[in-house]
This record gives sequence, structure tokens and C-alpha cells, in this order.
Amino acid sequence: MSKEITMPTSPNFLSSTFTLTRAIGQTVSPFTGKQRTQEYDMVLWSAQVTLPPMKRSVAANWQSWFARLKGSTNYFKFTDPDALTNQGTYDEDDLIATPRVTDTSTALSFATSTITSGDSIFGNALVGDYIFVTGATNEDNNGTHKISAVTSATVVVTTSTFTTESNTASCKVQQNVKGATGLSLTASTNSAAGTIAVGDYLGVLDAASTTGTPKQLLLVTELSTQTTVSGGLNKISVGTEPKLRADITSGHFVKFASPKGKFRLDSNIVEWSANRNSNYTFSFSCTEVI
Repeated sequence: MSKEITMPTSPNFLSSTFTLTRAIGQTVSPFTGKQRTQEYDMVLWSAQVTLPPMKRSVAANWQSWFARLKGSTNYFKFTDPDALTNQGTYDEDDLIATPRVTDTSTALSFATSTITSGDSIFGNALVGDYIFVTGATNEDNNGTHKISAVTSATVVVTTSTFTTESNTASCKVQQNVKGATGLSLTASTNSAAGTIAVGDYLGVLDAASTTGTPKQLLLVTELSTQTTVSGGLNKISVGTEPKLRADITSGHFVKFASPKGKFRLDSNIVEWSANRNSNYTFSFSCTEVI
């Protein structure tokens, strides 16, 4: 059974390459040149990093870490080494996953930028929320859409442009589910407030606890929207990439302060170099655990 091996915190990396990889299928017509693409489930981060030269007294900590990892057997928490501190002003360590739209079977109509439901499913929806639609006949109408206005409990206006479609049964409109590229959250305390900035990272955890294990590392792609709740938990929405690989359980924590993903070494072979002055250097590559 694999276990977490805590990575040394010093020194920070001399150079790094942080990579996001997606599984995209593409076909090209040999007659028209028209392209079609299909995005599959696999999406993950990877990195190649190099540490600065260090004396043996410091290098020993890294040698021990590599040895205890046992190649790709065990895992460690890791993130983009050049983005260790988020730039947003949110003033608590964590947020809480809180879906406000959770309908799993409703009839939907799409026109221009408006979604109309046959049921009152948008009663708790907020401007700035991201909803994830599946089951529409026109594929362009599925996916993540940002709400720009809540007209009623059955009608919302979004920032998307739809293909006209009427009364399609058995659609789903949900939040924080597999495939979504936006999160529905609440602050973790009554006093917590502030922004989550574009380029910040968020770490989805596997429990309703600050000590949960990372499930997925996300990059913020749109400035967060906050709805203030007097005497309660502020409600927050934020656009993210890549798409969620799995549903987030309501109440589970999303880490804002020092968020990290779960990574493994790419190789079962580790090595280091040293010169006659006992300056050691290390380089390694790693990939996010799915």
C-alpha cells in the first residue's frame, strides 16, 4: 500500500516545467480537411524540476526522501513550484464544496443564452455560479455554463450562446460534478471573505477536513464571484481548469492556502550528481496521481 512521503521544503527548485496534459482524439477528413475533436477523461499535471547545488548536509534530506519514495511506489504532495502562494485575497486556508443546483432529471429548453427548466431547479442559484448540463440533444448545449442572471426558479441567463432546443427530457443540471470546469463553494468560516484570482491554484481534498488527501489540483481561470451572507458563510463561485475527474462530495474541503496535488515519480531510478566540493544536484520528473 502506498503512503505519503513528505517532500523537503528547502531549497526551492532552480528551474521547473509544469505541464497540463489532456487526452484529445482528432480526426481530419481527407476530402474537406474538416477537423473533429473529442476530449476524453484523462487529464493531469506533470512536472520536470531541477534543484540548485547544495552541500551534503542539505542534500541528505533529499537523498532520504528519494529513497523512501521507492520509485513510483509512494507519493508526495506537489504543485507548480513558481506559484506556491496564491495572489487572491481570500483570507482563510480552505473553502467548502457546496452545490446549489443538483437536479438529475428535468426538461430543458435552450434559446440564445437562456436555459429554461420544466421544474424549479434554480431557486438557490446565484449570479456567477457555474452549472454543468448533460443530456441536451445539441452537444454544444451541454457542458459548463456561467450564470449571468437568475430570472426565476425555472429560468437563468448564461454567458454561453446556445443552439435552439425545446423541452428535452431527462437532462441534468448539476455543480461540482465530473466534467465541470467551475466550482460552487462556501467560505469555511463566517468571517472568511476575499477573492480567488486568475492563475491561483486550488486543491480538491477527499474529505470534510483540512487533513484530507488531495484528489485533484485545479488552476483558476476566472476571477471568483462572492455573494455576501450576513452572519453566515459567504457563497463563492470560481471557474477552473482542467475539468473535474470525479464528483466532489458536498462538504468536502477545497484548499486555498498552499494547495497541492498528489504526485508520483515518473521513474523507479533516482540519481544525483556531486563534484569535488561536495555540491550535490538533483533533477526529477513526476506526474499527478489519478
